[in-house]
Amino acid sequence: MKKGYFGQWGGAFIPEVLHATFVQLNDEYKKLRQDPAFWQEYIDLMGNYSCRPTPLTFAENLSDYLGGARIYIKREDLNHTGAHKANNVMGQGLLVRRMGKKRVIAETGAGQHGVATATMAARFGFDCTIYMGEEDVARQRPNVFWMEKLGATVVPVTNGSRTLKDAINEAFRDWVTTMDETHYVFGTACGPHPFPEMVAWFQSIIGLEARKQIIAQHGRMPARVYACVGGGSNAMGIFQGFLDEDVELIGVEAGGKGLDTDQHASRMVGDRAAPGVAQGYKTMFLQDDDGQMRSTHSIAAGLDYVGISPILSDLGEQGRVRFEAATDTEVLEALTMSMEKEGIIPALESSHAFVQAIKEAPKMDRDEAIIINMSGRGDKDIFTIAHAFDDPSWKQFIIDRADSYRR
Repeated sequence: MKKGYFGQWGGAFIPEVLHATFVQLNDEYKKLRQDPAFWQEYIDLMGNYSCRPTPLTFAENLSDYLGGARIYIKREDLNHTGAHKANNVMGQGLLVRRMGKKRVIAETGAGQHGVATATMAARFGFDCTIYMGEEDVARQRPNVFWMEKLGATVVPVTNGSRTLKDAINEAFRDWVTTMDETHYVFGTACGPHPFPEMVAWFQSIIGLEARKQIIAQHGRMPARVYACVGGGSNAMGIFQGFLDEDVELIGVEAGGKGLDTDQHASRMVGDRAAPGVAQGYKTMFLQDDDGQMRSTHSIAAGLDYVGISPILSDLGEQGRVRFEAATDTEVLEALTMSMEKEGIIPALESSHAFVQAIKEAPKMDRDEAIIINMSGRGDKDIFTIAHAFDDPSWKQFIIDRADSYRR
């Protein structure tokens, strides 16, 4: 396999001005991979600072209600900052410290990567700038508040669709002019090499833990593992624990308002995506016949992205990962079921994985087990969720609070 490629996907399509920066990044990353002491340093940091290992919770009520496979939930919502994003940023923080750089930048969609990066920057003493699409700033205001309180500068991006794709573009523009003192903390397993491989490596802590936990609790491997898929970091995180086993891996994309509309973000399901090169790498992108990137939609800001990890493009092409899509309506139904049956509030992104698991678990045998990777918690989504449910008491609360600010 050509360096930086996964089958035909991946690569490093970067401007010449970033060449030296990527040479340094690749050299430092190579040193880390060859240094067992670094991985132990990383494990110790995640244990002491981020509450790892996160538990694998047996969803007894949901399993009984659905009447099929035993359902286990990998609780990345209990990771520090409330999502799997901390796994990657803390690893990259150790890398930045080794490189001697003092400033970090990042893109964010749902805001969880932004909060995690701002947290890491505070922990290590780095200056921090976060790029976030203007639309995502509006729908993820609580996370913007925390990023700013953690000391980060949040830059709303007004170009294009004003979502994650555009935030990535702006972060790259920043990096080109500040590369000597700045490291770009890429948030998902996309982008130019070595980011897909590096982010997947740090996120593999999820799958390594889940593999041990399911054996301890269930006695053998699960039949299936489910994860939502935007860029693909949480999916790659848990899938890596089971790639070498006879375990079916299912990635669930954002079906939005339906695959028969233009309002979704499904690359591997449906017929709207095609191979392309953008943002430094080759993968499946949602694009038209002229190669122009399509607008995307998802109720979950973290899945509202035009591309997908080149690693997942390869695994999908091989047939090793099966892809499905969940609509916004299905996501809200699955979220409701999880709350009512288990008292667990998954993020809207994670709820996509719940949708497919809930569909398939009743058709499986009672002695089989499945794992849902709950990539984050739904607290961050309270404005979006309350609006989607048309909750009257929440509306009145917002009206009253707005009135109090006017007085």
